[in-house]
Amino acid sequence: QNISRRDRKKETKPFKRKWLIQCFGISKQAFYKRLKSHKTKVENDQIIIQMIKDYRNEVGQRTGGIKLYDKLKPKMELLGIKMGRDKFYKLLRTYNLLVPRTKRYFITTNSKHQFYKYDNLVKDKAPTRSEQLWVSDITYIKTENKHCYLALVTDAYSKKIMGYKLASHMKTSLCTDALAMAIKNRKYPNEKLIHHSDRGIQYCNPAYTEIAEQNNITLSMTQQYDPYENAVAERINRTLKYEYGLKQTVKNVTLAKKIIKRAVSIYNNKRTHHSLKLNTPDFVHINQNVAYHSYKRNKEKLELLTF
Repeated sequence: QNISRRDRKKETKPFKRKWLIQCFGISKQAFYKRLKSHKTKVENDQIIIQMIKDYRNEVGQRTGGIKLYDKLKPKMELLGIKMGRDKFYKLLRTYNLLVPRTKRYFITTNSKHQFYKYDNLVKDKAPTRSEQLWVSDITYIKTENKHCYLALVTDAYSKKIMGYKLASHMKTSLCTDALAMAIKNRKYPNEKLIHHSDRGIQYCNPAYTEIAEQNNITLSMTQQYDPYENAVAERINRTLKYEYGLKQTVKNVTLAKKIIKRAVSIYNNKRTHHSLKLNTPDFVHINQNVAYHSYKRNKEKLELLTF
């Protein structure tokens, strides 16, 4: 006996987009316009995300939203992509591209020694030009075998790293080598200059102070451990470590030196700063066209440094 069977595939009518359009009471033209707009937005988002990744790979993985928007906005406009700052931040948040907060690191200062400790000449003072005030500090870099130490000399006004040295020890020569590089890199050798640091044994050692004095550099030191007394140096330590991979454990000293060399070059020549009105340290060091920005909590007490 033949039993007829229903072919449900033949009975099922293909879904038609016009039914959906009629259901929501919109015109066919409006539907396709909205569909095209959504597709364009998705494509534009992917273009911007790739631009963000490329810029961070070149300049630093912890480049924040304001700097990214300032640098990428002209490129977006060239591509015909219109996006305001709020939408840009929303995109960063949606795709988990915001920069997380960082933690503090431990102190590398030993101020319990017999050497002479200099007075603080720059407390509540704001530099007005390049090479008026240098700040120095030491931070640590972890390698697979041991800790290494990085000494930095930075111009407080332009935030430019003038000299640096990485070594597997914290001897005075670590700091004297960084100072020697900074002196060699001076653009205004005839201008008066103050060198500010903590009261660590390396900076108080005559081997260090004599080099400074021989180059007509006046010494100044913090009176107690307060991050805001040497805030520029502390901040740059953190920037190098968290934005250029130096916070992570590096395989060896040789690789760490290569990373630091590249990081300093990018930091000085490509990385923009809020405190420099989104200019680079090297640009501001030469042009000297911005007012000094302090990291202190109470900025009203600041006086101009007239040295």
